Amino acid sequence: MDLFDYMREQNAEKEAPLASRLRPSTLDEVVGQSHIIGKGKMLYRAIKADKLSSIIFYGPPGTGKTTLARVIANTTSAIFTQINATSAGKKDMEEVIKEAKDNQAMYGKRTILFVDEIHRFNKGQQDYLLPFVEDGTVILIGATTENPYFEVNGALISRSVIFELKPLSAEDIRVLIKRALENEEKGLGAYQAVIDKDALDFLADVANGDARSALNAIELGVLTTERSEDGLIHITLPVASECIQKRVVRYDKSGDNHYDNISAFIKSMRGSDPDAAVYYLAKMLYAGEEPAFIARRIMICAAEDVSNADPMALVVAVNASLAVERIGMPESQIILAQAASYVACAPKSNSAVTAIFDAMETVKTTRTAPIPPYLMDAHYPGAVGLGHGIGYKYAHDYKNHYVKQQYLPEELKDRTFYRPSDNGYEKTIKEYMRRIREEAEEE
Repeated sequence: MDLFDYMREQNAEKEAPLASRLRPSTLDEVVGQSHIIGKGKMLYRAIKADKLSSIIFYGPPGTGKTTLARVIANTTSAIFTQINATSAGKKDMEEVIKEAKDNQAMYGKRTILFVDEIHRFNKGQQDYLLPFVEDGTVILIGATTENPYFEVNGALISRSVIFELKPLSAEDIRVLIKRALENEEKGLGAYQAVIDKDALDFLADVANGDARSALNAIELGVLTTERSEDGLIHITLPVASECIQKRVVRYDKSGDNHYDNISAFIKSMRGSDPDAAVYYLAKMLYAGEEPAFIARRIMICAAEDVSNADPMALVVAVNASLAVERIGMPESQIILAQAASYVACAPKSNSAVTAIFDAMETVKTTRTAPIPPYLMDAHYPGAVGLGHGIGYKYAHDYKNHYVKQQYLPEELKDRTFYRPSDNGYEKTIKEYMRRIREEAEEE
């Protein structure tokens, strides 16, 4: 490296975004992810001992995947090489492998290859790496925002340890923002900026676990806000809101408005108002509500308030929940909107609710009634001798695959728990049940 290269590198480091400058260089500086790098955890021990095997970091943006890779780079005695799957081609990988082989043969040095956004590699590129990971030519560290079990070659998965990084907590984000404002060497300490508590809480909340988003916002706020008469730069709630381009919405996820909003959302779906349902959905998502929580409420509403009036409602809701888990935000807002609007527009019935509540109350308040012997299991030795299964009428042997037979215990034979409504598909169910019963009685 000549003098000009050195100066360029130094200037690039100084001019790098705050989130990049503040990257920890040691494990003890890392904030969050204690479930995998807490003292005593396997990854913590492996990094400290410089005994890494191939690993894949999986998690949302801004949770520290690249940060952990950098910490490993600063800790390991191995040669650390980084490529980005969005721009690297086969030639780049061939050069890395050649250098890794040379370093191993000439100096006995291992090579750690960090592949950022590894899910961007196609199958051929992933297959190319496989034998060199397998024989130890390189130790692979992959980073991905996508579920590796879907996006990464199964053979690579089987040779790697998967570590899932979680979104940082609001308290973690607060720690990082304060560190950024106080650190004079790498952070913004020289600017003498202070942040109001409500602004700090707002940024920590709306960052939604993304450290990079929060640090970019606080850097923008400090660099664009004029000093006050006291000589300090004050980051207030309005400033914080502008910097992260999110309007302040009064929505405390642990307070009354959280429950009020989810209540209004459910009642709007129950009341067949898709416009109101989508509005409350948008309000919750904007304020940072967990998409998985919203998806659970849609599933409950589909079963409780739509039920068999439109059996597809629960199918849509369950699949929406699975899709949200797979895809993540911001695309999940579309999936949730589809599910919420479908449930809102579906015909309504709470017949299943009244059926199970009535049945549960009956079980709770009446003597346990014996099961009719002909419905009992007759497949074990001695069952027939006890009269089990004798006299049972096999429904498929009869017209309409239905035969009049008492299934409830004798004491409850006249009870009705499920009463289909006249709405949607339940009207069809009701008519079908009436017809097959009448035809069975006529024979």
